[in-house]
Amino acid sequence: MRKTLAIAALAGSMAVTGLAVAPAAQAATHSTTGTSWGKFFSSDHKAYTFGKTWEKGGKVFTKWYGVDKKGGKKGWVWFEYYQNGGWHRFNKSWDGKVVGAWSGHGIKKVYTFTCWAGKFDNCGKKYRIY
Repeated sequence: MRKTLAIAALAGSMAVTGLAVAPAAQAATHSTTGTSWGKFFSSDHKAYTFGKTWEKGGKVFTKWYGVDKKGGKKGWVWFEYYQNGGWHRFNKSWDGKVVGAWSGHGIKKVYTFTCWAGKFDNCGKKYRIY
């Protein structure tokens, strides 16, 4: 009887320990792999962007992909980020498919949105990606 109780207690403590460690391990994995985001469409659904944003060593990295129909008007992606006490923004245009990347130190927040046919035309919703 004592052996059975001891085995049950040991198994129970191992299960509790395993559950306590699992969330911490998952959180650590999430922060190193980053967050995938998108598809974020322009308002007319003719262009979209998607990608991944992560932090490593105090530096925030973003890799993004843009897609629109090749030929004719271009797709535009905008990034707005909070760094060193101020907001900054930049954009990139493309025709067809593109892959881009950027990074920076001290970034606290990042937002993105997608436009089509011009920098400020047919812009979709703004999303926080970091």
